[in-house]
Formats: sequence, C-alpha cells, structure tokens
Amino acid sequence: MKKIFALPLIVLLTASCAELQDMANQVGTTTGTPLSNADVVAGLKQALEKGAEHSVDVASVADGFWKNPRLRIPFPPEAEKMKNTLNDIGMSSQVDKFELTMNRAAEAAAKEAVPVFVNAIKGMTVADGFAILRGGDNAATNFLKEKTTPELIAKFQPIVVKATQEVALTSYWTPLAGAYNKTTLFTGGQAINPDLDAYVTQKAIDGLFLLVADEELKIRQDPLARTTDLLQRVFGGK
Repeated sequence: MKKIFALPLIVLLTASCAELQDMANQVGTTTGTPLSNADVVAGLKQALEKGAEHSVDVASVADGFWKNPRLRIPFPPEAEKMKNTLNDIGMSSQVDKFELTMNRAAEAAAKEAVPVFVNAIKGMTVADGFAILRGGDNAATNFLKEKTTPELIAKFQPIVVKATQEVALTSYWTPLAGAYNKTTLFTGGQAINPDLDAYVTQKAIDGLFLLVADEELKIRQDPLARTTDLLQRVFGGK
C-alpha cells in the first residue's frame, strides 16, 4: 500500500492545525473536495467502529472461535505432553470438553468488546487520526490494542474464569502443571503457565484483534469495503 503522506511522524505529531489542514487537503485531492481535519478523524472513527463491530459479530457467535481454524484456542501447546498423558489415563472426553469450553469462553467474552472499542475510538485525537492514516496496514488495529487491551483483559477474564470453572479438568490443571514444571528442572523441558484463565483470555483477545486487522486491511485496500462516502474520500487517496 502506498503511503498517503510522506512527512516524518515527528512532523505530524508537532504540526500546527494549519499544517494538519494542509495534510487533510492532500487526502481530498483525488475527489476534488478538500477534507477538513474533522472529516479525516470522523472517517477513521467510522472505519474503526465498522471494523470492530463486525469483528465482534464474527467472533462472538456460537462456534466463532471453535470452528474458525485461525481463532480456535487449542490445549496450551507447551502442555501437549500433559494432554497426551491425560488422554492415556482415560480423560480424553474431559480434554475435549475443556478445549470446547475454552473456545466457548472466548466467544462469550468477545461480546463485551464493543463498548470498550467505542470508548477508545471516541477518544481519538487529530494527531492519532493522521498517524493512523499514514501508518502501516495495521496502524488502526495497533491503536486499538494499545488503548483497550488492559480493559479487555479486565472484562474478559471473569467470563473466562466462570466458564473454565465449570469444567472438571480445570481442577486438575494447576496441580498437574505444578508437578510437570518441577520435572522440567531435571529434563530441561519448557515450563507450563499454570494460569489457564490468563491463557484463554489472551487467546480471546488475540483472536479478536486478528479479525480487526482483517477489517482494517479490507478498508485500506478494497474500495468495495468503503461503504460510505466519507470512507471513500478518506481512504481513496493513494
């Protein structure tokens, strides 16, 4: 993707309102109608809200994580040896149920993301907007990550905890992980994070942002994804 502006970021962040207006005018040259700073920021907010809401819609439905190979949360990879041991001692049905529950927890948690995203988007400044506009293909997604991750963790984790507590395997995890980690002192193997809830929470957030990045890329690169006049004007300049 070509950069919309060629100015260094430091210039952007220290630019006066008049200079930012000049940049906005450059964005609007292809349409013949100069864009104001407010137009550009409004267009970015519109794009972010559209992408974030669609991502949540995809992730939060039944099987949104479970049947999506890109989002599906597996048994922790570093615990594959433990998984095999549990299967060997006749707990395969519990392992399967646990994997399903991790994904169901992520789907339920994702529903909480929209207001968090919207609050962050509302707080976007002119400088934020232009930095995103002239940034890389994931600039908007990275903006949302930076602004929302702590709040998403706070909202997601209680939902994940509730879901995982309902699965019998959860009660086995911490002591098994602790025992396994002791063996790694002698075997040199990789220790396991005993905090399953943190693992599922992070995977849920990672999956959601993967979808947000997909939506951002569509709007930046595909004219058909710019479904409003404002999006076409803001993202139409190359």
